[in-house]
Amino acid sequence: MATDEKQEPNGRLISMCSQHPLAKAWRASAKRLLVGGLCVLAIWPCLIPSLAAQSNTKRLILKDGSYQLATKWQLTGDRVKFYSAERADWEEIPESLVDWDATNQYERDRAAGKDTPEAVALDKEMEAARAEEEAKSPQVAPGLRLPPEGGVYALDTYLAQSELLPLDQTGGEVNRHTAHNVLRGVINPISGSKHTIELSGPSAKIQVHAALPTIYINVDSSAETTEDEHSKGLELPWDRFRIVRTQVKGDKRIVGAVKIGLSGKGSQEQEVIPATAEQFAQGWIKLTAKAPLQPGEYAVAELLGKQGMNSYVWDFGVHPDAPANLAVIKPEQPQAKPPASESPTLQKKFLPTKTH
Repeated sequence: MATDEKQEPNGRLISMCSQHPLAKAWRASAKRLLVGGLCVLAIWPCLIPSLAAQSNTKRLILKDGSYQLATKWQLTGDRVKFYSAERADWEEIPESLVDWDATNQYERDRAAGKDTPEAVALDKEMEAARAEEEAKSPQVAPGLRLPPEGGVYALDTYLAQSELLPLDQTGGEVNRHTAHNVLRGVINPISGSKHTIELSGPSAKIQVHAALPTIYINVDSSAETTEDEHSKGLELPWDRFRIVRTQVKGDKRIVGAVKIGLSGKGSQEQEVIPATAEQFAQGWIKLTAKAPLQPGEYAVAELLGKQGMNSYVWDFGVHPDAPANLAVIKPEQPQAKPPASESPTLQKKFLPTKTH
C-alpha cells in the first residue's frame, strides 16, 4: 500500500494512506452529495410555483354540500369563474350555487390551523348534509336522480337515454309550486260498487316510451294508516297506490274498475294493472308493473283506506312512437375537456335540471 508521509513543524509525522479503500469511498460519497446538492438548487425555482399552488388551494363550497378545489375565483355578474386545482383549468358555475358563508368560514378556520376543531366539524357537517341530500334525491339511473322536493315521476327511456317524466295530478286544479303536496277528493262507494273518474281529453300530456316504466312517488303521507286499521286489512302507506288502465271514450278517459269495500280495502280487477310497491330511499315509493304495459292510457290512483279512493289521479300514456316530452329531467352531463391546441375556456358544471 502506498503511503505518503508529511512532517509538521513540531516534528510529528502524519501518514496519508491515499490509496486506502475507505478513502476512495469517502471521496466518491462526497462527490455524489455535491452533485445532488447542485441538482436541487437547479430545480428549486421550478418547485416553488408548484408548492405555492398547493398552499393556495381553497374550497369553493356549494349549497348542496359539495365543493370545488380552486386556487382563485372571481364573481362576474351571476357567474363564478374559478381555476380548478384538480383539473388545472378555468371553470364556471352559477353564483346561486355557492354557499359563501360556508366558504368564508372554512377559510377562516383553515387560517387558524389546518386541523382546528371548527374545520373538522365543518367537514363532518358538509358530509352529513351531502349524505342527507343524496338520501332525499336517490339515483335511479346513471347520473339521474329524483328531485329532493318529491312528487310523482315515471322513469322512461327515450332515444336510448334515461329520463324522468313529472306526472301531474288530473281531476282538479294542481298546486304546481309544491309537488310534495297532494290534492285529495274522497270517493267512498258502498260495498261492492264501482266508481269511475272522468279525465278530459283522449290522451295524457305525458307519454311514456318504455313499455315497463317505473313510477316513483313521494307525496305527503297524511293518509297513512294506523296499526289498528292495518290489522283490518287496509293498505300500508307505501302500498296504497295502483296503476289503472283508462278507457278512451270520445274526448274523455274513464278511470274505473276500482272497487272499495266497507273495510276500505280496494279489490283489483282487470283494469287495475298488477304491480309491486316497495319503499325506496327516504320517503319514496317505487311502483313497478309486473308485466310490460300495452300501448294506451293509464293513471296512478291512490287508495285512502276507509275514506275510499282519491279522485285526483296522476295520468300518463304509454306509446313507444310518441314524440319527445317537453318537461323532463335528464341525467347529469359529464364535463368536456377542450382540446390542448385551444386556449383555456370556461367550462360549465352541469347539474340535473328540468328542461323545457
